[in-house]
Amino acid sequence: MHGSPHIVSDVMTPTVVAVGRDAPFKDIVTLMEQWKVSALPVLEGEGRVVGVVSEADLLPKEEFRDSDPERFTRQRRLADLAKASGLTAWDLMSTPAVTVHADAALAEAARIMAQRKIKRLPVVNDVGLLEGIVSRADLLKVFLREDEDLAEEVRHEVVDRLFPLSADHIQVEASDGVVTLAGWVESTGLVPVAERLARAVEGVVDVRCHLAHASARAEEWTERR
Repeated sequence: MHGSPHIVSDVMTPTVVAVGRDAPFKDIVTLMEQWKVSALPVLEGEGRVVGVVSEADLLPKEEFRDSDPERFTRQRRLADLAKASGLTAWDLMSTPAVTVHADAALAEAARIMAQRKIKRLPVVNDVGLLEGIVSRADLLKVFLREDEDLAEEVRHEVVDRLFPLSADHIQVEASDGVVTLAGWVESTGLVPVAERLARAVEGVVDVRCHLAHASARAEEWTERR
């Protein structure tokens, strides 16, 4: 849509801290602390993402440092026990990596993060090469758009297109991300569509729709006389 950040490449961070598959455990911890990140993509070859190593992948080494888990725990947490003895990114990483493409919609990235319970997604191209990283915070940047910008986009992309004959009789305002549509239209059949499209504009928090048929305006004018 007009001026709207609506795909992952619009909000992702192109500079990514990553490690190779042979990166030692301590180097991984050092990078996470240095760059204040909770996960690192693991790369091989020319930059193909083969996995992700996160704080959760590293913690078993501390958890099982001085313990000898009972049989039930060993059977239930085989993967964690294996990571407890891991020495390199290849040993520790979660694979296959959960990634997203640069041209994916922001809603798709948000859905993946929510379903997989992760905070950051490597952004890859069609052959799996790393292009950037997108975080939960990046996806929330759309809600920093100015109210004036939101109102302008809703008017341009929604009102002017759906109600070309009634556009001059419709007011579009935005306050704290909440868009209000008010006025008169020739037909109310497209009002639900207008509300849905306005809500789909990136950065809109909510929509208040007060659009009525033009006949209601005539009746109101007659009553006032």
